[in-house]
This record gives sequence, C-alpha cells and structure tokens, in this order.
Amino acid sequence: MAVELTTAEALKLWHDTHLELVRDTEPDLSARQTTILLTVYLEPPPHTVRGLAAKLGVTKPVITRALDSMGRMDLVNRRRDPQDRRNVLVQRTVNGSLFVERLADTVCQRAAGLPTMM
Repeated sequence: MAVELTTAEALKLWHDTHLELVRDTEPDLSARQTTILLTVYLEPPPHTVRGLAAKLGVTKPVITRALDSMGRMDLVNRRRDPQDRRNVLVQRTVNGSLFVERLADTVCQRAAGLPTMM
C-alpha cells in the first residue's frame, strides 16, 4: 500500500525523524552512512566495499571511511571473502539490526503524527 505525501508532509516527516535521531542517545550517522547501512540491511547480501561503492557512485575509500566509523559503533562488520581474498564483505551485526529497527520505529511514529495520514 503506497502512502502519498505532499511535499510539505514529506519534508516534515524527514525533519521530525532527524530531529528525533539527534535528540536520542543513538549514534549520529551522516546521510552517506545511513544510506550504506540501509543498503546493507534492506538489500540481500552479499555486500562488498566494491559493490557498495559502485551502487552509491562513490569511491572505495569513501565507503571504507564510512564503514570504519560504523564498525566502531558495531553497526557493521567487515571480513575478507574467503573465496576471493580481494573482496571485503560487509556484514550485519546484532547492534546494527537493532539500530535499523529503532530507526524504522522512529519513522513510523513520526509518520503517524502527520495530520493527514491515517
């Protein structure tokens, strides 16, 4: 079921969601980090540094820097692909799964607060 939002409603939802994220105790992620994280958690694996870079249209070092930060937060793990040691696999973590779940809950709660949504 598709939800239709006006431009103002979409921006309010985005604003309110980000405001909630800034106020909570969760780590703050950049737009790039959030996109990488959601790609890893919403799209089927395997995920590689090379594949993420190609998908997002950025360089491998950009992905590596983002993964370094998210790895320190225990949102993702990396390991060498045992079948092709040139590839670095990006893996989900329990903490990352919980983070994404809380993010989804926040979006749903903010969306429910929009005046025209049911």
